[in-house]
Amino acid sequence: MKEDFLQFIWRFGLFNKDSATTTDNQNITVLNLGIINNDAGPDFFNAKIKIDEIIWVGNIEIHINASDWNRHKHNADKSYDNVILHVVKNADCDIFRSDGSKIPTLKIQYDLQLEKRYNELLTSTTWIACQNYIGNVERFKMKYFLNRMMVERLEQRSAHISKILSDTKNDFKEVFYRLLFRSFGFGTNTLPFELLAQSTPIAAINKHRNSILQIEALLFGQAGFLNEQPLDDYQSQLQKEYKFLQNKFNLKPVEKHLWKFMRLRPTNFPTIRIAQLAKLLTQTDGLLAKIITFEKQDELNVFFELNASEYWDTHYNFGKKTDKHIKSFGKKSAEKIIINLIVPYLFAYGKAKGEEKFSEKAFDLLEMISPEKNNIVSGWENMGIKVDNAFYSQALIQLKTVYCNNKQCLKCAIGQNIIDKN
Repeated sequence: MKEDFLQFIWRFGLFNKDSATTTDNQNITVLNLGIINNDAGPDFFNAKIKIDEIIWVGNIEIHINASDWNRHKHNADKSYDNVILHVVKNADCDIFRSDGSKIPTLKIQYDLQLEKRYNELLTSTTWIACQNYIGNVERFKMKYFLNRMMVERLEQRSAHISKILSDTKNDFKEVFYRLLFRSFGFGTNTLPFELLAQSTPIAAINKHRNSILQIEALLFGQAGFLNEQPLDDYQSQLQKEYKFLQNKFNLKPVEKHLWKFMRLRPTNFPTIRIAQLAKLLTQTDGLLAKIITFEKQDELNVFFELNASEYWDTHYNFGKKTDKHIKSFGKKSAEKIIINLIVPYLFAYGKAKGEEKFSEKAFDLLEMISPEKNNIVSGWENMGIKVDNAFYSQALIQLKTVYCNNKQCLKCAIGQNIIDKN
């Protein structure tokens, strides 16, 4: 058994309250279970209990064995002096505060079926621990749980955006610019695209936005693709243009070796993504303002209806000519950008500005978009979970990666529901 199981039992009041007594046979009445503490210190804050006729307000500490109190050196820690009750599975000794006063101990009693179901989840080797039970969770409860997952996912992404906001002194345009670049990495090349954004001033892009040649020179030069002997006339042309821009803006490129090509389809090569990003930057002046004021998803899709410049119709990399193939930015790629860039940005923007309408727009957008197709979403569908749109596919990705993969069943509302199925 783990300590967090006993915390779960206490948190939801799943123990036998009617016969609760201290190890000194004093009656315990729980008036308030307290608030769980996820940081250092006692496990629950601001609890309220009555021992015999005296009401106590303070904190609760939980251990498997009472002797764990001394093993963790709480007996010498003044931050534990306000503990009013020690809740344990095994009461193997008395425990005391740093001033020597004795702390009442409750040997907790509960239905052993709870522990049995918890252990079954903990030792499960199926794709998700509750695979044999999740089909019995009521649909409306499942939707409620997934709504919480989606909010949690956006809260986590919002925290990342808030950090960038802090680093850029609350420059929302700069934040969007960095996130836009990052999103074109599509996971594999996220880091080099992020470094490309940080090393390429937005002012330089805005000054040369009307020239695709100059924007490509700027991006490919900063990405490290123009530091070597050119392989054809176009690369040579870009290289000459980049040298001018590099001197003009005092630029330092990122290392070319950071870009990954292995195991990528040619249409996903970073060279193609950089060329598509260059095209987007030349034809979407005021993109951020338009994103904030959009009303329908189609208004966003039109931004990403773009092709790379003509050179890339016959190339996937510099100097290597191929059969003609227009490098279009597909619908699925556009939807990934919306999911991974625009939705979290709108959510964070609304939070920072204190305007809920932007957060609501973020949720509305996810409900308009088809669910992603990947191994995680397919896994849920194989278990009979209906995935209606990107809102639920994102929520299920959060559930699987954060909770199921780490066996965090006690922190998951679905796992809690299955363990306590009364």
